[in-house]
Amino acid sequence: METSTDSAVEPGAPSTDSTPAGTPGFTRRALLGTAGAGLVIGAGAGAATALAVERRDRRAPAGADHQAGTAPGLGPARVAFHGEHQAGILDPQQARVQLAAFDLAGGVGRDGVRALLQRWSRTVARLAVGEPADEFENQIALDAGPCSLAVTFGFGAGLFEKTGLTEQRPAGLEPLPAFPADALDPARGDGDLFVQIGADDALVAVHALRVLQRQAAGTAALRWQMSGFGRTPGATATPMTGRNLMGQVDGTNNPRPDEEGFAAKVFVAAGGGQPAWLAGGSFLVFRRIRMLLDSWEALPVDRQERVIGRRKADGAPLGTPADAGERAPVDLNARLADGSLAVPADAHIRVAAPAANGGAAMLRRGFSYHDGLLGDGSPDAGLLFLAFQADPRTGFTPVQRKLSRGDGLSRFLRHEASGLYAVPPGAPQGGYVGQTLFD
Repeated sequence: METSTDSAVEPGAPSTDSTPAGTPGFTRRALLGTAGAGLVIGAGAGAATALAVERRDRRAPAGADHQAGTAPGLGPARVAFHGEHQAGILDPQQARVQLAAFDLAGGVGRDGVRALLQRWSRTVARLAVGEPADEFENQIALDAGPCSLAVTFGFGAGLFEKTGLTEQRPAGLEPLPAFPADALDPARGDGDLFVQIGADDALVAVHALRVLQRQAAGTAALRWQMSGFGRTPGATATPMTGRNLMGQVDGTNNPRPDEEGFAAKVFVAAGGGQPAWLAGGSFLVFRRIRMLLDSWEALPVDRQERVIGRRKADGAPLGTPADAGERAPVDLNARLADGSLAVPADAHIRVAAPAANGGAAMLRRGFSYHDGLLGDGSPDAGLLFLAFQADPRTGFTPVQRKLSRGDGLSRFLRHEASGLYAVPPGAPQGGYVGQTLFD
C-alpha cells in the first residue's frame, strides 16, 4: 500500500533543534512535506491516498566542529512535548519505536487515570529535553541525549466505560469491522491506554517505556508491547526514501502536509461531530502485519514488481521510462506492446489509488519488525502499521475493505493484531495530555 515511512528532506526544511540539554529555546514542531512515496505494505494503510511526514537527515552538517572522540549528530536533537498536537504525529519519523498498551487496574477511576496522565506528562516533558526522569530513573539512557524522543498517548474504547466517561466516548471509536483473512490475536491488540515512543536510539526509547511502565504500577498494567525500526538518519549518503522488509521503496505518491485540506484529513475539527475534548486530536489505527517473506522472496523480481505495480530498483511505476523515478505519475491506462495493462488489474498501486477509495486518507507512520522465527521456521517479521486520521470510518475502514478484496499483495500478508485509539490534542505548557477530557 502506498504511504510513507521515510522521505527525503527538501532544501530549506527546518532542522530539528539540537540545543544541548538544559538550555532554553526549542524549534517548534514543523509540518513537513513528503518527498516521495512508495509501497506501504497491507493493512489498508491508505495506499496512494495516505499522507506522510518528511524524514529529515538529523546528522551534524559536514565540517561541523565537534570534540575529538565524540560523535556528532543525533543525540541532542529534540522534539517539543508541548504543543497544539501531540509529538510523534507530524514529526520526522525516528529510527526506533516502542509500542505498548496498558489496561487499567480494577477500581481505578477518573481521578486515578488523571493522576497517571499528569505523572506521565511531567516525565516525558523532562525526557524530551534530555533530563533524567523525576522518578524511577534507571540510567539506561544515561549517556544519550533525547535523540528526537517523541511520545504519543492514545485512549482505547474501554477507558471511557471504566472511568465513567461513556458520554465522552468518540463515535470514531466504534470497533473496526472484521476484514477477510484477519487472524487477530486479542492479547496483542486494543488496550485502555496506548503509548507510541519514538527515538533515534533504541536505548532512549526502551528507557522511556520502562520508566512509564513503573510509574503506572497499581494504576495500569502492560497488556502488550512491540518494538520496531526504520532507517537511521545518516545511513545513506543523502536523505532518501527507505525500503521495507520486502525490499520495496516505502513511501511514494503521498499528498503533502502543506496541501489544502491536509489537517482536515488527520485531525479532529471542533464541532465536527466528535466530542469537544478531542478537537485538535486524532484517531490512530494500529495493525501488526506479518509479511510472508519466504513466499515473497521466492518470486522473481519481475513478478514482485507486477504485484506492487512499481519497479523494485527505483520505485518508478510500471509503464514509465527507465529514468522516470519513483515520483513519476502513475498512468493506470498505460499498455504494454501486447496490449495488456502495464499496471496489472490487481496491482497494489491500482487497487490503492485515491480514485478507487473515495478520497479516503490518513497519515501513516509504519515501522518494520523482526522477532525471530515461528514454529515452522518462517520469519516472524513485517510491519507495525500506524495511521493517524480524522475519522477511521472514512479513512482506514473503506481503504482496508477495498484492499482486502482485490489487492494482489494481500496474498503475502497476515494481519495479526489490531488496535484503535482516540489521540487527544497536545498538552499546553504546564498541562498534561488528556487534560481536555479529564479536567
